[in-house]
Amino acid sequence: MKLLILNEEAEYIKSVLEPKFPELTIHAASSESKAGSFINEADIMMAVKVSEEFINKAVKVQWIQSLISGVDFFITIPSLRKDIIISSTRGIHGPQMSEIAFLLMLSLNRGFVKNIENQKQKVWDRWPTKLLYKKKVGILGVGVIGKEIARKCKAFEMTVHGITSVKRETEFVDFPHGPDELKQVLSEVDYFICMVPSSAQTRKMIGAEELAAMKPSAFFISMGRGDTIDEEALINVLKTKKIAGAGLDVFETEPLPADSPLWELDNVIITPHIGGMSDIYSDQVLPILEENLRRFLKGERRDLINFIEWQK
Repeated sequence: MKLLILNEEAEYIKSVLEPKFPELTIHAASSESKAGSFINEADIMMAVKVSEEFINKAVKVQWIQSLISGVDFFITIPSLRKDIIISSTRGIHGPQMSEIAFLLMLSLNRGFVKNIENQKQKVWDRWPTKLLYKKKVGILGVGVIGKEIARKCKAFEMTVHGITSVKRETEFVDFPHGPDELKQVLSEVDYFICMVPSSAQTRKMIGAEELAAMKPSAFFISMGRGDTIDEEALINVLKTKKIAGAGLDVFETEPLPADSPLWELDNVIITPHIGGMSDIYSDQVLPILEENLRRFLKGERRDLINFIEWQK
């Protein structure tokens, strides 16, 4: 069988997999153009995202292994064949995603951007800053990543409210909630972290009505998918200072357009969808890739880790 790895670190992933799977012919490519004609022969593909033109060349592909937690970059391609098996690497992103959540919360709290600007101008300006200590945080989406954020929140002695699709007790979450309590949580917390994936049910689930429920002193953190937020409504509450600020890693359109008002707002910190990235990312995903390859080659194809029932 033939495996195409399409990724900036494809050569490294290939170097680890090749000795363990001698029965595979593996081609590493850092871009679609460098995949060449191999895509026409590949049985398996590992990638983050591909173009529709590229997937239409994958006439023999039986299985796509997403190298990130989401698979929407594949299943939203209109011409993707319904017989292709899809799996993800969901479950590995807790360390880096939780760390960027704290980077954003702490930076907003302490006016860190202003400190950087003052450093450039050689300005010595001091002010008392807000603490995370004893504050309330709401996490919308308490999966692997949300739970890790909650665990780290307890180190700051924060009170954690967690919202899940079905209300359930979760370790490190002080107060569990269902979706019907979303506005109640928004009205109570000092920080609200949106971690939900993109789906028909979650698109623009945080709109003007939900944002209006937040306290003027509260901060909004968006790290799941950009289309889960009504961006126009968010811009409005930030412009009018109806909330204290926002830390945004994901957006409706990416890259964020140069004419977006978000770039100009002094109460916003923007990061370019880097939450899931890390300097050890390939090593984090390799255990899933190896196990899924073993299962696939043994014919255990519906038993892949993070097997996605996307055809429905």
